[in-house]
Amino acid sequence: MAFGVRVGILSVAALAVAGAAFAREIRIVGSSTVFPFSTTVAEQFGANTNFPTPIVEANGSGSGIKLFCEGVGQGFPDIANSSRRMKGSEWDLCRANNVTDIVEVVIGYDGIVLANAKRAEAFDLTRREIFMALAREVPINGRLVPNPYKRWSDISAELPDLPIQVFGPPPSSGTRDAFLELVMDKGAEEFPMLNEIKEDDAGLFTEIAHALREDGAWIDAGENDGAIVQRLAKNPEALGVFGFSFLIQNEDRIRGAKIGGTPPTFETIASGQYEISRSLYFYLKKAHLGVVAGLGDFVKAFTDERAWGDEGYLIDKGLIPLPLAQRNAMAMSARAFAAMAERPK
Repeated sequence: MAFGVRVGILSVAALAVAGAAFAREIRIVGSSTVFPFSTTVAEQFGANTNFPTPIVEANGSGSGIKLFCEGVGQGFPDIANSSRRMKGSEWDLCRANNVTDIVEVVIGYDGIVLANAKRAEAFDLTRREIFMALAREVPINGRLVPNPYKRWSDISAELPDLPIQVFGPPPSSGTRDAFLELVMDKGAEEFPMLNEIKEDDAGLFTEIAHALREDGAWIDAGENDGAIVQRLAKNPEALGVFGFSFLIQNEDRIRGAKIGGTPPTFETIASGQYEISRSLYFYLKKAHLGVVAGLGDFVKAFTDERAWGDEGYLIDKGLIPLPLAQRNAMAMSARAFAAMAERPK
């Protein structure tokens, strides 16, 4: 379910002529993981400039980029937030709709966490164990069979004797994409049988690794990560999958599982020690610069050290900053509105 913060009134006035100024606020769509960061910058921007506060909606990375790529003009978003990089197919959709100059901005890092209620038993998982718990089919005695594991202790006696029940993001979510790539792919690679399949047929390997259970062990919980947190508070036997920023905002109620003995913390994600981490992005429609009031200024506000720097206000929201040299280079590129030169792979 899409959700959002709307501060200000969205005008539906149509453009009188092509290229005329848009009679509306900046419109931002996309990732629920980037949503808290983008919303915070939007609120600061509205409070400290003469521009209206941007409208920020969280409807998932995939859905947001699709909306972004549907066209140029009054009725289309100016910025798409994403918790994974734009795909080549999305680039193609943009170009098919004359969205040809796209500015890509990496805003920082995030970790993907598996978390449960604080009052529940603590977890320390490997990516192999997570794959065994959540894959639709698993290798047993040289064959792929429907997943037989019902409890975590069925996988390892070291794990809690609790039913396997994980609330996670839907297919439209960038967090889902990253979870499949960083956890399920890596977990599947731990099995020689699946590695052989990968060498012979990479597409088939991906199909196997990315097929999640449909028997109640994995539950698509929508784009609202806050709703997953609420479910965990009510159900101490369950785990949830979401971004590190939501763990930080709710650490009084939930705790993150260790992955390979490493807890998800600011320090472990920043250092690369925590295995499940990723870059976060936003994409700017360059054609809307100069016609959407304050759009360029918003980009400058987001890439200001007071926002995304080591001591910036986004740290309190859970953002892991880029290293200084990379951050400076990204700020320079973003403020020059340098368009992506190549199709993403």
